[in-house]
Amino acid sequence: MSLVRVSLVVLQAVTNQWACTPPNPTHEKNRFHKEELHILQIAPLVFKIHMSILWICAVFEVLYYISTMVSLSSISPIASTIVCPHTSEPHIRMSSMFAIGIAAVVLGSYIRLDCFRTLGRLFTFDLTVQPEHKLITSRFYSYVRHPAYTGSMLLVAGLAFSHLTEGSWLTECGPLRSSGSAIVVWAAWWVWTLAVGISRAEAEDKQMQKLFPEEWDRYAMIVPWWFFPGLA
Repeated sequence: MSLVRVSLVVLQAVTNQWACTPPNPTHEKNRFHKEELHILQIAPLVFKIHMSILWICAVFEVLYYISTMVSLSSISPIASTIVCPHTSEPHIRMSSMFAIGIAAVVLGSYIRLDCFRTLGRLFTFDLTVQPEHKLITSRFYSYVRHPAYTGSMLLVAGLAFSHLTEGSWLTECGPLRSSGSAIVVWAAWWVWTLAVGISRAEAEDKQMQKLFPEEWDRYAMIVPWWFFPGLA
């Protein structure tokens, strides 16, 4: 395991933290789309959970790196067992999948942070309409109508490539060592993310069309894509 991998894992956790921290509070009276299934309404909570899990993974990757430099078992056998309870020698390493995952998270974080900045006070993690609301069509919103969800999908894909594939602490030492468990987690995580994105995109489109009918119709004709130009 290399210092480069450890540094990138920490960088990934930091950028993900920025991208998943609400830029503005939600005022309950301004919310809409409350009829959405509860499991799809808990996106802010899921963001907090996955931030915590990512930091836990980062901490254990750092500890494992330290254990390769200093024999933890000779200092504290219990600590060594906690860091990596696997009896055989784990192979935590850099890989092409890991590199793709890091790039996806950094790009996804950049897109989301740019959306935070572009929308300013209008951006909340819950769906809301502000008194000063307006239709934003600049920056990434000139390419797709819901770029913040594009960023979220890149985050999920990137974290999966980085931590749910061979060579990560989660799959070599952590709770996803068993065959197939990482795939199940990845599939469930992706299905939920896609369901939330589609549900919210539809609701936001309807709300914007109601508030800005003519302006929205022109915008929707120019920018027909939800998340990825030419795809969806």
